Amino acid sequence: GTTVGAIMATIAVQRLLDVLRGLAGWWSGQRAPETVDLHSLQDALLQLSGVIDLDGLRKSVEEAIGKIIPNVHATAVYLLDLDSGLLRCHGNPLPVLPDEGIIQEAVSQQQCVTRHCPPPTDPVSRVLQLGHCEEDRTVICHPVLDREGSELLAILLISCSRPVQLHYDNLTLLGKHIATCYSRLKQVQTQRGGAMSHTSASRQDSGTIDTQAILQLCADLYDQDAPALQLKVIRYLQKVTKAECCLLLLVADDTAEFFCQVIGEKVLEEEVRFPIDQSCLGHVVTRKKPVTFEDLDSNGKGELQSLVQHVQLGEIRSMLCIPVESKAAGNIVALACVFNKRDRLKFSSADESQILTCFTYTSSVLTSTLAVQKERKLKLETQSMLQIAKNLFTHLDDVSVLLREIMQEARNLTHAERCSLFLVDKGRRELVAKVFDGVVADESENMNELRIPMDQGIAGHVATTGEILNIKDAYSHPLFYSGVDHSTGFRTRNILCFPIKNEGHDSEVIGSFLGDNEEIVGVAELCNKINGPCFSTYDEELAQAFSIYCGISLVHSLLYKKVADAQHRSKLSNELMMYHMKVNDEETVRLINDKIPDITSIHPEVTVFSFTPRTILDDQTTLCCLSMFEDMGMINRWRIHKETLVKFVLMVKKGYRDPPYHNWYHAFSVSHFCFLLYKNLRINELLTDVELFALFVACLCHDLDHRGTNNAFQVSSKSVLAALYSSEGSVLERHHFAQAMCILNTEGCNIFESLNKRDYEQALDLLQEIILATDLAHHLSAVKDLETMAKEGYDKSNPRCHTLLTCLLMTSCDLSDQTKGWGTTKKIAELIYQEFFRQGDLEKSMGYRPHEMMDREKAFIPDLQISFLENIAMPLYRILGDLLPGSECVFQAVKANRDTWMRVRETAKRRPITHGNSFDFFKRLDEDDNNGLLNNGEGSGEDH
Repeated sequence: GTTVGAIMATIAVQRLLDVLRGLAGWWSGQRAPETVDLHSLQDALLQLSGVIDLDGLRKSVEEAIGKIIPNVHATAVYLLDLDSGLLRCHGNPLPVLPDEGIIQEAVSQQQCVTRHCPPPTDPVSRVLQLGHCEEDRTVICHPVLDREGSELLAILLISCSRPVQLHYDNLTLLGKHIATCYSRLKQVQTQRGGAMSHTSASRQDSGTIDTQAILQLCADLYDQDAPALQLKVIRYLQKVTKAECCLLLLVADDTAEFFCQVIGEKVLEEEVRFPIDQSCLGHVVTRKKPVTFEDLDSNGKGELQSLVQHVQLGEIRSMLCIPVESKAAGNIVALACVFNKRDRLKFSSADESQILTCFTYTSSVLTSTLAVQKERKLKLETQSMLQIAKNLFTHLDDVSVLLREIMQEARNLTHAERCSLFLVDKGRRELVAKVFDGVVADESENMNELRIPMDQGIAGHVATTGEILNIKDAYSHPLFYSGVDHSTGFRTRNILCFPIKNEGHDSEVIGSFLGDNEEIVGVAELCNKINGPCFSTYDEELAQAFSIYCGISLVHSLLYKKVADAQHRSKLSNELMMYHMKVNDEETVRLINDKIPDITSIHPEVTVFSFTPRTILDDQTTLCCLSMFEDMGMINRWRIHKETLVKFVLMVKKGYRDPPYHNWYHAFSVSHFCFLLYKNLRINELLTDVELFALFVACLCHDLDHRGTNNAFQVSSKSVLAALYSSEGSVLERHHFAQAMCILNTEGCNIFESLNKRDYEQALDLLQEIILATDLAHHLSAVKDLETMAKEGYDKSNPRCHTLLTCLLMTSCDLSDQTKGWGTTKKIAELIYQEFFRQGDLEKSMGYRPHEMMDREKAFIPDLQISFLENIAMPLYRILGDLLPGSECVFQAVKANRDTWMRVRETAKRRPITHGNSFDFFKRLDEDDNNGLLNNGEGSGEDH
């Protein structure tokens, strides 16, 4: 049947439409149409919900027409007779609907037809008894179809003045309610198994069904609060059945439970829930048949007796339980139970009819209200969980505070009196209690953390099985230990204990307290339900949802702690490293106090390309770096404090380890070549001041903390550096930059400190970009772009050209040892292969097969050197010569060294190394040099 909720919603929409139409008319300057008394319309439609026969339906429709259309002169309502299948209007001159004129037109088109002053020959004039038609008289013929639009249920004939669109809309609304009434009347006819007369059978029978009372009940069921609505229905049932008490056992299909919110006149603080299959009334749901108190056994009677004790009913003398069926779905949505009929009478079939009739009209409202309540409850639960998540995740930095917060939220959610939290120590297979009733163990002088075996007690059972445990009577449970209660004076009545799981986190990362995915990481134990006899199924559901947030927050808190610990250890390591990198105070003071000498005073040929910086003594290299900074004007340009510059250079020098090749002398040589480019090729005219500054600093820092192994070794050996940087590529180069930043961030070493914000940020970006460019893989990927730039020319206004040029210059500096004379080149090759072969030996010891150039037993050094010079060095310096014409001498020096290596190759082939150590090749090479076997005037220039 129709629901009061649907009617109210329709009325609300109708009122909104009226307001909008009124506003529209006012805005356009038109006269507002005649309006309808909305309260009268509401009453008329509500009256339709109480109709139980055709005569009542016709009367209600006629009254409704008079209320929804002003100025009605005559009406005729033809309704479908369910017995004969004809449309009839009793008491009309034409009792059977004629099939002519506008009536026939409306029926055939199945839509409303309007005529102004129809002719007297039209049957509608006779039906409505129209005389002389006045000018403003209009006849409306409105057909009403069933919900499917397949069957004609009624024809509404109306004579009125000046109808407007609002009136037609109201007629459409009325038609929908008529169709709903017909649907209900057909169901009643089917249930009775006989014809539907035009006089109510119920009225003829006993007169016990009070239609007005039911109608008033339907009108009162506007509450959105389900218990308040149930209370009204219960009061009605108690009145009409003369019962002392009534309750509704509502059916929760999702959990297969009965739940009760109202008993008699009492709204329960905590709803009562129990499984359907364990209840004495469970068979009423499956069989859909009423039962009485006499139908139950002694256990069933005891169950109901305990249920009604909430209202102190006393002894149950009689009971009638009626299943309430959903008309839409056909399932049982509730059981209506009435107890103890007054005057010590028994409940009769008339009482059953009263209950069934009541729910014929109210069951839809009840179920929809319960659905709304369920949605509202779910929304509040979701909001509560989100707030809980917010509260928990704001305390990830402190596990102790987080534990206290978890317990506080658990108590609030389930209304528990006390709580404890156990963490699982997987390594020792123990449960560790760190929180007692919300008090953290280490915050109390008299309380230490409690450890119990993981396989003992209630908490141990939950930790082992991973299942939630809801104990209604603690003392009757075999796992409960009452000794704590005896010693403390506290009495535990009931317990809800649930696991906290680690869902989807790596136990190796988290630590010994946690395990594999889905493993138990903790157990929460709640004691004594405050507002109920025991913890309910709903509390279990809340606990399960809550445990997810607990698990996530606990896991992340422990992870946060491990990360924080790692950061502290890293900080300590950095401090230790900086302590060992601490520069000599005497040297620092001496360099600060001494005047920075002219660069040429260190060596007269220090500014020419053929000069070998490795000839400068180690204790002079720092002073030479200061002179280069001074000569390039960087100290004045960037307002670098001398003390800061001295500390920076000394820290950089200290930051290099001592592998054979990638050491401080290599960094010094690379920086010197950058200085040569500035002095001889005037690169400062191609680069900005910041770019030149960053380039020179990058040359000094580009191999900081080099370990004498390459990127491939870092990745294959799964080193700490690979763990930090392998996902980004260029492992060592990123580490070198990180070390440079570490030095810059050391107090008193930041040579960028006087730069403005824009220059400072640009300098750091350039420093990273240029150091990363020392990865030869980066250079090889940019060769085509470099060749294109060399061919088309350098465009100073193009940022891409600036990037390519700085990277080209950095690589040229990095490989500059190949631009010196043969003596230097030979010595550098010896250092490089000494470093390579050390890495190869390490790889062999780890079970890896080293690359040929790293394998001292397989490497043929002349071929490797020639390949390197021809494929990398010579193309590099050829591009440099194309861009900077003054650097042709550099390319020629590299070419001369290549030619010398080719002669070495021929000699080596005639006298191969036979004992498997390629490094001995350099001893023989020195002998050949000393004997003049390689000196034919090419590539053997002296090193300065």
